[in-house]
Amino acid sequence: MNAHVPSIEQLQELGLPAPVSYWPQTWGWAVVLGVVILAVLVLGARRWLRWRRDAYRREALAQLRKLEDLRELPELLKRVALSMPLPIAEQQCIPTLSGADWQAFLQRHAGTAIPDDLSQQLAALAYGAPLAEAEQARLLAQCTAWVENHHVAA
Repeated sequence: MNAHVPSIEQLQELGLPAPVSYWPQTWGWAVVLGVVILAVLVLGARRWLRWRRDAYRREALAQLRKLEDLRELPELLKRVALSMPLPIAEQQCIPTLSGADWQAFLQRHAGTAIPDDLSQQLAALAYGAPLAEAEQARLLAQCTAWVENHHVAA
């Protein structure tokens, strides 16, 4: 039995396989990638535009947090209403709204339930009617909720 046993000197190094590209080989994947990039850009642009559109809301909430005299609350809500992106006809009538019309406006744009007498409470507050601390806290919380949650039909 004369079996030939190869020696280590006879071994040869194997060649490396050809490199494989990570780039997709078909045009369909390029289309999918393009659609995904476009969707991300559109969503990012919409989010940025919404963030810019809601700048008045963020500013109003910051003012509400540092509000010391609650008699400024009716004026602040009116400024928020004036800053809302509304149709021009509705925007022009906001400064003259009072009483039932102001209440109807607040309820129409409220994202959450508001009391039926909110405009009356705000009017009484503007003219210096005394409110108990619990009523002041409740009124401030309701106005804060309205500013946070009011909606504008787009």
